[in-house]
This record gives sequence, structure tokens and C-alpha cells, in this order.
Amino acid sequence: MKKLRVLLVDDEIMIREGFKRLFDWEAHGCEVVDEASDGMEALAKIDSLQPDIIIMDINIPIMNGLKVIELGRMKHPDMAFVIVSGYDDFSYCQQALRMQITDYILKPVNYEEFGNCIDNLKISMYERKVASAPVSREREERTIAGITRYLQEHLEEEVSLSVLAEQFHLSGQYISQLFKSEIGVNFLTYLTGIRMERAKQLLVSTSLSIVEVAERSGYGDYRVFSKVFKKSEGITPSQYRRDFLDAR
Repeated sequence: MKKLRVLLVDDEIMIREGFKRLFDWEAHGCEVVDEASDGMEALAKIDSLQPDIIIMDINIPIMNGLKVIELGRMKHPDMAFVIVSGYDDFSYCQQALRMQITDYILKPVNYEEFGNCIDNLKISMYERKVASAPVSREREERTIAGITRYLQEHLEEEVSLSVLAEQFHLSGQYISQLFKSEIGVNFLTYLTGIRMERAKQLLVSTSLSIVEVAERSGYGDYRVFSKVFKKSEGITPSQYRRDFLDAR
């Protein structure tokens, strides 16, 4: 999933610097694209940058934060607003909730609490996106067919949910859900299964060494391969080959 773009709005430069320096945006899948110090500047940057999330104080010059939210939502109804304020005032909270803000966090900011807020926000934004653009059964089937074909064709390579997400322009979470709903197993179980099938085919139809079989099945370390193979088949790769040859 692409990084969410964040606009910081606060008239105190130290607060804005605190958000940039003390919170790990990268770890939470976000990036700060700009900042503003008053309501008019905030509105202008909301229009020009169209960020995904606006982190904003209520008490800012020229136009207060609640008015910015009201006007901003008229043009950009899907933007997420998080209020960060020094006012522990119920009336402010009521007004903010009526505007369907994501959260209301008090200063001084607890960055662990703020991180949970951002993570929950990401989940809700993803769910809203999926809900607003429902995917048909046929499209899901085509998508999973394309993914499984890709896996077969790139089995020797390093393949992960993040690789598939980038390749198919989907989120890793969505692909994971597709495996469970369309195939009935999770991604790792499916990937291990087709790698074991490839390995068994190579063991009985070629004279490749165990190291080479491991590499062609997507395992750079043959010891890991042997361990996974034994767990899957109950015997080592060498024994599997011997048993096949003895049975001929």
C-alpha cells in the first residue's frame, strides 16, 4: 500500500518539529509532505497537495481548525482529520465528533497513543476504499489466477506479499485475504505447497543435486529447504528420491 501523505497544521513551530522528529512516520506507512501555521494556509495546501491525513490544532490563527475541517470537507470528503489540541473541552470534542474527525488527541502528545491512532486510521481508510469500490467475484478470480501464475513463473525468486503487492498494485492485506477466500489457505501455506511440488518433480525427473533442487524451488539455503521438505513430506529430499528410484 502506498504511503499516506500527511499535512501538519499548528502555529507552534516546535509542535510541528516534534511531530517530524519524534514520531516514526516511515514505520507507520506515512510521510509528511508539508506543514502550515494558520487556517488559510492550511486550506490552500489541502487544495493544492490533497493529502490523505491532516494533523491539526484547533486554536490556529486567521481561521480555527474546526472551520478548516468544515470547509475542507466540502471539496475533499474523504480526507482524514486528526485534531491535536491543548483544549480538554467537551464542547470542542462535540463539534469535532459531529464533523466525523478520526480522533481528538490532547497535548502534550503521547506518541505511542498517536501511533495507534494512525494505524487504526490506515485500516479504516483501506476498508472504506474497498467498500466504495466493490470488486466482483469474477475480478477476484482473475486476480488470484494471475497471482498464482506469477508465483509459478517466479518460483526460484524471492517472493513475498510485498513483492506481489508492488507487482499487482494491490495491498498485501488484500492479497492475503484473496488467498484465504479464493483458495482456502494463507499465502505462505500456498507458496510452500507449490515449492514442495516443484521440488518433488525435480527430485524424480532430474539428477540435480539437493542444493540445485533447493535453489530451483526458491530456497537459497538448502538446509532450510531440507527442513521444510521433511516437515511437509515426512522424509528428507534424498530419501524421497531413493524411495522413488527403488520403486521403479
